[in-house]
Amino acid sequence: MLFELENSCLRVCADTRGAQLMSIRSAGVEYLWQADPAYWSNRAPNLFPYIARLTEGRYTYRGKSYSLPRHGFAPGSDFELSSRSAGSMTLRLESSAATLEMYPFRFAYFITYRLDGDTLRIENRVENRDEKTMYFGLGGHPGINVPLDKGLSFEDYFLEFPPCSPRRVEFTDDCFVTGRDEPFPLENNRLLLRHSLFDNDAVVLRGVTGPVTLRSERGAHSVTLSAPGFPVLGFWHKPKTDAPYVCLEPWTSLPSRSGVVEDLETQPDLLSLPSGQTFKTEWSLKFL
Repeated sequence: MLFELENSCLRVCADTRGAQLMSIRSAGVEYLWQADPAYWSNRAPNLFPYIARLTEGRYTYRGKSYSLPRHGFAPGSDFELSSRSAGSMTLRLESSAATLEMYPFRFAYFITYRLDGDTLRIENRVENRDEKTMYFGLGGHPGINVPLDKGLSFEDYFLEFPPCSPRRVEFTDDCFVTGRDEPFPLENNRLLLRHSLFDNDAVVLRGVTGPVTLRSERGAHSVTLSAPGFPVLGFWHKPKTDAPYVCLEPWTSLPSRSGVVEDLETQPDLLSLPSGQTFKTEWSLKFL
């Protein structure tokens, strides 16, 4: 089921399936990738309770093995509308017999979309309804159309960073973490877009100290990602293609280490939430 929000700047549509954004429009421009299966059949999945890949597709918890799909089960789950007002809507996913087979924790996961002028704010809230500490990761994965302006090309755009010295998380060829980071120098705080940038999959960075803007010197449209509570940012399109989009991805944690079937209690970067507690974080996309 689809639900819409609209103000004087933005019109946003989201689906209860995965609580996924389906459209973000402003002044007649569609900013959100529209799921062309020739490149990538998603638009903006919400990642929970794990980000990206698990070694062998599984993890262990207290001696038992569990399997999870890539990016967890949230992208394929049906959320319910929890609340709605003129400028916001909240979608809810609760643990069930099906989720407990994959993930042994009772929880409620809420995603709130809120319009604030030309900015879409996305709040993630997790309630631990279990009697034990809960371990998880979460993140966003929205695809943004590139180019955003008629007459421009993918290569006319760049990602503009705040002054910082990011480090790139090193991945194996099959997209698992090696445990090493490398300096990732920028050119005048910019990362120039080119399709070959993603030939080895995502560019995943630590140490980004502020908002990142996707724009072109020759264009009128831009998108700014702000994710102050997220230690990792990923940038991606389908490898070895000329895909006309870029995903702007805030992550709380990383995928499995190469060759390691992770123990959920000891994987170093996962969030831990004590019984009865609530975790909340917010990120945003600003459209100009």
